[in-house]
Amino acid sequence: MSSSSQTASASGTASASGEETAASQGEAQASTSTNGQMQGKGEGTASGPTYGGATSGGATSEADHRSPLADFDPLAPYRGAVRRFFVVYRHVMGLLMGGHIAYVRSLPNVQTRGMRSIGKRMVAWIFRPFVDRSLRDLPFPVQLRKRLEILGPTFTKLGQILAIREDLLPPAITRELESLMDHLPPVPFVQVKDIIERDLGAPTEELFATLSSEPLGSASIAQAHRATTIEGDDVVIKVIKPGIREIINSDLKLLEFFGIFLNWIIPEYRPRQIIEEFSEYTKREVDYSFEATNAEVFAANFSDMPDVVFPTIYRDLSSDDVLTMQFIDGIRPGSAASMKLSEDERERVIDLGSAAIIRMLYKDGFFHADLHAGNLKIIEGGPDEPIKVGFIDMGMVGRFSPQVKRRLLYYFYALVRGDVENVARYLLDIARIGEGGDPQGFRRAVSDLSRYFARQGQTGTISIAQLILESLSLGGRYRVFFPVEMTLMVKALVTFEGVGRTMKPDLDVVAVSQRHVRSIFRERFDPRTLGTELLSNAPEFIDTIVQLPRLMSSGSAYVEERLNDRTPTGDPFPGLRGSILAGACIIGGALGVVQGGPIWLWLPLFAIGFLLALFKT
Repeated sequence: MSSSSQTASASGTASASGEETAASQGEAQASTSTNGQMQGKGEGTASGPTYGGATSGGATSEADHRSPLADFDPLAPYRGAVRRFFVVYRHVMGLLMGGHIAYVRSLPNVQTRGMRSIGKRMVAWIFRPFVDRSLRDLPFPVQLRKRLEILGPTFTKLGQILAIREDLLPPAITRELESLMDHLPPVPFVQVKDIIERDLGAPTEELFATLSSEPLGSASIAQAHRATTIEGDDVVIKVIKPGIREIINSDLKLLEFFGIFLNWIIPEYRPRQIIEEFSEYTKREVDYSFEATNAEVFAANFSDMPDVVFPTIYRDLSSDDVLTMQFIDGIRPGSAASMKLSEDERERVIDLGSAAIIRMLYKDGFFHADLHAGNLKIIEGGPDEPIKVGFIDMGMVGRFSPQVKRRLLYYFYALVRGDVENVARYLLDIARIGEGGDPQGFRRAVSDLSRYFARQGQTGTISIAQLILESLSLGGRYRVFFPVEMTLMVKALVTFEGVGRTMKPDLDVVAVSQRHVRSIFRERFDPRTLGTELLSNAPEFIDTIVQLPRLMSSGSAYVEERLNDRTPTGDPFPGLRGSILAGACIIGGALGVVQGGPIWLWLPLFAIGFLLALFKT
């Protein structure tokens, strides 16, 4: 970030009033957390990182003779949460007062003359002494962004999420919050170097041929620096900022308190579970061993698509706090350089990006859950090399179970085809019906919403991500709830649409989505794919075959008993239902034969129809 922004962030912590004192306490806490972290992990030696308090020279310190539980304090996160509560509370109040001052300042002159708007102007005059001088005269979006920066990584992540919610927030706010993506105040290089040497157990001069002191980017949790390995490979070193874990732990404990409170007020929305899920994702993001594994899984999943690139991980130069990976040199979508690409190159970027995101979501069920323009790279090719697309920063991922992944594929396929009835049906299959839920009402509401968007699509472009988001929002009204991964999926689709329309304003999102999801849909029902799934379920299939004689014996005994029992049942509908199903299966098998369908489709239909006709159950 620029030096002026750093100065503004620092000045936001000045104790000019009661509201600013909270910011100073928050910075002091971060400093204390940093010292605690550095002392707790100790220095690294040449033979490897040490965490028992040994110095780099191998001398034994007093900490080595203390009990291993001497620094264990189970109440520390909770005490930190109490302090953070007052910091957050005062910043929220400061933002509300500062927002009112900015609103009054934005009023036209005609509304601020004489006695006009006297009440609003009076309240703004009363609020002025209680708001930080460096913030109160700034526009509201800038105040919001700076206060999120001051509050630390957890709230910065919140700002990053808000930055992509253009469907809910005014453009002025989302544009300002975009700077939170990778332009936050950096930490001094000496601290970054200390962490690298501590975790990797050797001086940086022995580990890297070069290491730039200027950061490539500074995000809410980590800071990245360019480097060159001893072998000459260009790499990026990501280092978790000192004290971040302690601050995040305190913030998560604070959110737990809010979750308990909200669970009393609105239990039907399961706020406690939502907060727990957010906490789990956040904790994984501050442990680079997870990100390293995620990058390797993505690379394996896309091994057949060489034009979609993921960074190679250098495991021997990585740890929980340090991640060394291949440097992907590319341009950011939406930048001036990206707009200089030819029309064919922009089309290829859109095609590759959409294919990758749709594949992650609906084929692999393992997707990048922190997608934004800053995490995408356009890699320009040479004379004989096509343009490529790269993904970086994979600390946060989403996962779908095989059952949810299949249902989502059917849902998205129906969505892009305009199949309104099946859209509502498949979406409801993914949901959990809460107490007092109205699934039929939800299904009707989703169908009506989908019809509305379909009509809109005939007159202009539509947003599939917005349609899905509004459909999920209807769930709260009808007590129908969805897994948190659904929201992360919408975030990925928002990025796909936003980046695509930046590169091509008249992009037809539906047409692009149709092309790629149809390919996945055909592959899903390919006989080879179905055969692979059958082989994966072979143990259960073999168990069924082993038990088949016993099942047939029991079935024969049941049939014989039914044939010998002439007592009327008084309920003719079970037999009628079996006859109808048998007829449907036989007709379906006949249609499959007439239409030239594969044998694996029509032969089981004939078999099922014959069995149903025999037993009439």
